Amino acid sequence: MSEPARRVHLDETSKRIIEQLQQDGRRSYAAIGKAVGLSEAAVRQRVQRLLDAGVMQIVGVTDPMMLGFSRQTMIGIKCRGDLEKAADELAAMPEIDYVVITAGSFDLLVELVAETDEQLLEILGRIRAVPAVVSTESFVYLKLRKQTYSWGTR
Repeated sequence: MSEPARRVHLDETSKRIIEQLQQDGRRSYAAIGKAVGLSEAAVRQRVQRLLDAGVMQIVGVTDPMMLGFSRQTMIGIKCRGDLEKAADELAAMPEIDYVVITAGSFDLLVELVAETDEQLLEILGRIRAVPAVVSTESFVYLKLRKQTYSWGTR
């Protein structure tokens, strides 16, 4: 079972470092240090602590459709029983990149990318085979219009 979310206290300098990386994930530690008033080594250490604590990830975000994944899909899932266990089982599937437990008409939302309709159908079959899953509803993305990760820090 996954750990419950816990809030991490960040000082203003760590928040500013995160905001610098949200603007440009390739920004050098030296440039960040200049902007926040720290040495390159101090920025490197703080970034590593933020990564180790799971506060942030530094990744290249792509448009899956431009890379040959013809199906990007959000799937709403209704379950019975232990939602945490169902979420963990789904999160273990390598094709699924996003799993949330929700309130509302669906118990879980998952997002995945597939190269073909056949692959999407196969993944849907595995999702529906999870014992707690009662039903699914698929929302196939036709075009990515906006995707940002710049909400900053508080």
